[in-house]
Amino acid sequence: MEEKLGFKPLPAAIALGLALLIWFVIPVPEGVTPQAWHLLAMFVGVIAAIIGKAMPIGAISIIAIMLVAITGVTSDKPADAMKDALSSFSSPLIWLIGVAIMISRGILKTGLGARIGYLFISVFGKKTLGIGYSLALSELLLAPVTPSNTARGGGIIHPVMKAIASSYDSDPEKGTQGRMGKYLALVNYHSNPITSAMFITATAPNPLVVDIVAKTTNTNIHLSWSTWALAMLLPGLAAIALMPLVLYFFYPPEIKQTPNAAEFAKQKLAEQGPMSRGEKIMLAIFAILLILWAGVPAMLFGKAYAVDATTTAFIGLSLLLLSGVLTWDDILKEKSAWDTITWFAALVMMATFLNKLGLITWFSAMLSNSIEHLGIGWMGASALLLLAYMYAHYMFASTTAHITAMFGAFYAAGLALGAPPMLFALLMAAASSIMMTLTHYATGTSPVIFGSGYTTLAEWWKAGFIMSVVNLAVFVIVGAVWWKMLGYY
Repeated sequence: MEEKLGFKPLPAAIALGLALLIWFVIPVPEGVTPQAWHLLAMFVGVIAAIIGKAMPIGAISIIAIMLVAITGVTSDKPADAMKDALSSFSSPLIWLIGVAIMISRGILKTGLGARIGYLFISVFGKKTLGIGYSLALSELLLAPVTPSNTARGGGIIHPVMKAIASSYDSDPEKGTQGRMGKYLALVNYHSNPITSAMFITATAPNPLVVDIVAKTTNTNIHLSWSTWALAMLLPGLAAIALMPLVLYFFYPPEIKQTPNAAEFAKQKLAEQGPMSRGEKIMLAIFAILLILWAGVPAMLFGKAYAVDATTTAFIGLSLLLLSGVLTWDDILKEKSAWDTITWFAALVMMATFLNKLGLITWFSAMLSNSIEHLGIGWMGASALLLLAYMYAHYMFASTTAHITAMFGAFYAAGLALGAPPMLFALLMAAASSIMMTLTHYATGTSPVIFGSGYTTLAEWWKAGFIMSVVNLAVFVIVGAVWWKMLGYY
C-alpha cells in the first residue's frame, strides 16, 4: 500500500504535525498578525517536508501553492489569493535560472564540457596537483552558464576525473583510491561550492539570495549579474588557488608525477575529433552570454544598450534553438529546469509574503535584540550570525531550503545590528555556497561524488570542515578588502 502513495508517510506526518502545532497550538505572538503566523505554519511544514524528502520538491511546491490559495492568508478574496500564490511565476530571476539550465544542456549534448576538461588536463596534467587545478579551472569556466551545480560537478567534471583516476588504476573497488582518486574526487567536489559562489547563474539558489537582499533593503541593494561576478572574482580566484593545495596537504596522493595523464587527455581529445558544428556554436553562444551578462554593450555604448540578464538567457536559448544545437524536445526533456521554475516560484512566493506580512521583520528584530544584549558590536554580531547561518547547514540537505528558511531573518538581523548592507549581503551570499562543503548530503553534487567511493565518510566530513574554514576566511579577508576597494561599503 505504501508504494502506491505519492508521499513518504513519516516525514509527511512530521511536516504536517509541525504546521498544525504552529497554526493551532502555539499562540500568535504579540506584534504578529494571524495571517503571518498561519503562513509561517505552512512555510515550516513545507521546509520540513523538503528536508525530510516527503515528496519531490516540485510536488511539495504545488501543494504549497494550493495551500496559500485555499487558506487565503494573503487575501480574503479567493481570486486574489490564487493570483498571490502564482505571483512569483513572473519573476525574471526564476526564469533566468530555468532558462540557463536549459542552455547548459547544450554543453552536455555537444560534448563541449568534456572537451574543456581534457584540454586543461592535456596542458597541466603532468602532475597530480596539475590535474587538480585542471578540474578546478574547468569548473570555473563552465560555472557562469551551468546553474545546476550538480550537472556541472557531477555530470560533466566527475566522469573526466574518474577516467583520469582509472587510467592510473586508482579504483575504490580495488582499494587503490589513495593513488590519486581520493585527492582528485575531493578537488572535483570542493571546486563546486567555490564556483557556485562566483556567479548568480552558477547555482540555482543564488537568485533567491538576490531576491531576499533586494526585498530586505527595499531594492536599495540589487545584486546584478555583473556586480555579483565582480565582487566574487578576487576572493573566488583566491579560494580556487588555495583549495587544491590545502587538500594536497591533508590528502596527499600516492602518485604525484603523472606524465601519462596529459597523453591520456590528448587521446580522449583525439577520440572526440575536431570541434563539431554544435560545439562551435555552443562556444560562440557561451561568449555572447558572458559579454551580455557582464554588461559590455552598456559599458561601450551607454545604458541604452544594456540587456537584462534574463533577456540575455532567452537570447542564448533562442540561438541554440534556431541553430538546431538544441531542439524543443531537448528543452521539454530538461526536467530539472521545469522543476526548478516550479519550486523556486513557490518558495519565493512564500518568502515574499512572509516579508510583506511582517513576519521576517518581527523575527529579525527578536534575533537582533537577543544578540545586542551580548554587547559585542556589529562586527561580532555579524560574525556570530554568519557562522550560525553557515554551520546550520549540517541540518539541511537542501541549500534552497536552508536559504529560504534562514537567509532573510539573519540578513535583516545583521542590518538591524549595524552591519554595512552590501558587505553583509556579499558575505551571506558567499556563505550560502560555501556551506555546501560540509557534508555528503549538502547539495546534489555531494552524493554523486561521495557515492563513487573514493573517500570514507570521516574523510569527507573532515575535508568539508577544513575547506569551510579556509573558504570563509578567504571570502572574509580577501573579500572585505576587495569590496572596500570597489567602494561597495
